[in-house]
Amino acid sequence: MAQEACNDLGGIYKKFKPHLLMLLTQMGYTFLYFITEASFNHGMNPHVYITYRHIVAGVVMFPFAYVLERKDRPKLTLALFLELFVLSLLGVGLTLNMYFASLRYTSPTFLASMVNTIASVTFVIAIVLRLEVLNLRNPRGLAKVLGTLISLAGVMTMTLYKGPIAITLKRYPAQLSLTTWMSFIGAAQSAVFTGVVCSGLIIFIQLWCTEEKGPVFVTMFNPVSTILVAVLAYFVLGERLYTGSILGAFIVILGLYLLLWGKEGDEVYIKSEESSYQTTYEEHKDNNIQKITSAKKDVLHGEP
Repeated sequence: MAQEACNDLGGIYKKFKPHLLMLLTQMGYTFLYFITEASFNHGMNPHVYITYRHIVAGVVMFPFAYVLERKDRPKLTLALFLELFVLSLLGVGLTLNMYFASLRYTSPTFLASMVNTIASVTFVIAIVLRLEVLNLRNPRGLAKVLGTLISLAGVMTMTLYKGPIAITLKRYPAQLSLTTWMSFIGAAQSAVFTGVVCSGLIIFIQLWCTEEKGPVFVTMFNPVSTILVAVLAYFVLGERLYTGSILGAFIVILGLYLLLWGKEGDEVYIKSEESSYQTTYEEHKDNNIQKITSAKKDVLHGEP
């Protein structure tokens, strides 16, 4: 009885392991926003912060990568190095420097909401470069377009419309908590946390979940960070929450899920087409083998 219960728990854990890891990932990103903002408020330069963060991440991850992937690691050629260089430039050098520079001039809530528009902007770029096929007659194709437009409308709402402070969200006088929070978390601790957890462990978890469940699954958890950041920004940092911010964040999340719903349908369709093609190919191959075998038998028996 106890063994069956353990097996059931093990099965449940295995089934929902990616979900749990992605929730922990979003919690890690939530703390990242506030730790980083506290460091910037203490005078740390965003570009220096990015440099320290990835130095720490590289030093921590290097032994694990060297030992665990020693047999799987391909030979580093010039072409592969150039590909890694471009990937690092777009994923770290340019993106993160602009990303955290914007945090210095905005707020964690605003920045977390902007992350949800990545899927929409990617979809627009894919359409422009003709990497994405769009069928407006299909409900899922229409959902992708509507999701993109709704997400961008939500961003504009957050940017241009403030509105009154939410009635039930009065400013929380947490000056002592704010001082304690910022005093406890220094620049060095920020570099260690973001380097080990965010640039090392969290990226590894996201890559694993992408391999197990696909990129759509990983993107679906981005709004969790937006909600957590908004709540903590209000209670911990005393940040004002405006009606426009709340409404805009909700619209962005709605548009994101509409877009993801459309994209998921495309992935299911592509997989079914590939499976159908593979089945047809195997059947055709078997028929050819049977014909060749039959022809050989006819030749051996002297039949014309």
